[in-house]
Amino acid sequence: MSSPTVGDLLRHWRLERRLSQLELAGRSDTSARHLSFIETGRATPSRTMIVHLSEHLEIPLRERNRVLLAAGYAPAYAEPALDTAAMDAVRGAMRQVLAGHEPFPALAIDRNWTMIDANGGVGLLLTGIDPALATPPVNALRLSLHPDGMAGRITNLAEWRGHIFARLARQAQITGSAELADLLDELRCYPGGEVELSLPEPDQAVVPLRIEHDGAELSFLSVTTVFGTPMNVTVAELAIESFFPADEDTMKRLTANAR
Repeated sequence: MSSPTVGDLLRHWRLERRLSQLELAGRSDTSARHLSFIETGRATPSRTMIVHLSEHLEIPLRERNRVLLAAGYAPAYAEPALDTAAMDAVRGAMRQVLAGHEPFPALAIDRNWTMIDANGGVGLLLTGIDPALATPPVNALRLSLHPDGMAGRITNLAEWRGHIFARLARQAQITGSAELADLLDELRCYPGGEVELSLPEPDQAVVPLRIEHDGAELSFLSVTTVFGTPMNVTVAELAIESFFPADEDTMKRLTANAR
């Protein structure tokens, strides 16, 4: 099977974003005729045009490199290892966020939900899990929903699974990641039920994570933090998942435990 052309890839992402050639042309200040020529191979886009279209199609940086390579250009976005000197400032900022969130749980993940760092508060979420699940590389979603992981202590497991599945399906669609699609299939095979996402209760803001700990139920709201202006693949694919107390009792218990 031949490799996809630059036109094939741009058409794929345009269709993923549910845009017509005319709509994309209007957004990117070009003509629908020129876009048609690019997609069919009758015209070869410049490096600048590929980056320009990629911005308007919101193509992930990793995939932008693939589009550039298909057109015969060098990748534009570096992918340095996180432990290199070039990433010192990023690692420092990430660890500051994690440490500043204690005593509440927070963890750093990559694009496949592999845990790359965590603060001390995460320990209470991991009570009683199978040690094999905590052997690196650790996948945060597998750890959460596996029957030998946190699942047995999550008191609203079906609701939480429904939330995770919807989020992961959307992430897989946006990024075009086969790895995330495979992870979703794996997680769906775990026991625990799944609920359809429905309209929230009048006083419900988000789906909480409710987990049993030391005979009490702790309730958390999760917040995702990403770097605002990523210029390389590694930074673009980093995220921090922070868990905040969702009620006063959880706040008191965690604060008292920290003391």
